Amino acid sequence: MSGLFISFEGIDGVGKSTQADLLEKYLLGQGKTVVRTLEPGGTEVGVEIRKILLHHRGELAPRAEAALFAADRAHHVASKIRPALERGEIVITDRYFDSSVAYQGAGRELSMEEVRNLSLWAVGGLLPDLTVLLDLPADIARSRRNKTGTEPDRLESEKIEFFERARQAYLGLAENEPERFLVVDAATDVEKMQEIIRARVSGLI
Repeated sequence: MSGLFISFEGIDGVGKSTQADLLEKYLLGQGKTVVRTLEPGGTEVGVEIRKILLHHRGELAPRAEAALFAADRAHHVASKIRPALERGEIVITDRYFDSSVAYQGAGRELSMEEVRNLSLWAVGGLLPDLTVLLDLPADIARSRRNKTGTEPDRLESEKIEFFERARQAYLGLAENEPERFLVVDAATDVEKMQEIIRARVSGLI
């Protein structure tokens, strides 16, 4: 594949969407063709799965949740991400399989290795060229989310301990794959964060 695959990761409230938006605008200004997407919900099928994952009322078994994320991801990659990369385009996704490892593996206290293997199988082993991890303590991230005034979804309503487990899992993943991850302090100024991200991306395009 000749395209470039970039994922943004981090617990809820760290500013992934903002940074992905800024990077997309920058790359478009450089004359690049960019496909912007997200998980779950990056396809028509994914929108339906997203409704179940984020807005289902009642209990959802952790393994069922992990399997639904993997199903969304399998279709997302096959129908949207791989075709774009094969066309030589830049794909920017808000969340990818590292989210499942952190949220369903560590957050739900399933096996991180099993969740990772399930996700890798679902995507046929497709890894991002760059994963930008925006890092912030769980309590600060929650206070940011609360300031938006929007109703929290099923996952956003989890206890602070859930998010701290996910955060630590993310940091562990980044430590194990430093060549793929760029860890950015999400307490930094928005423009400064974007400068750091652009500098890394510029070395890949």
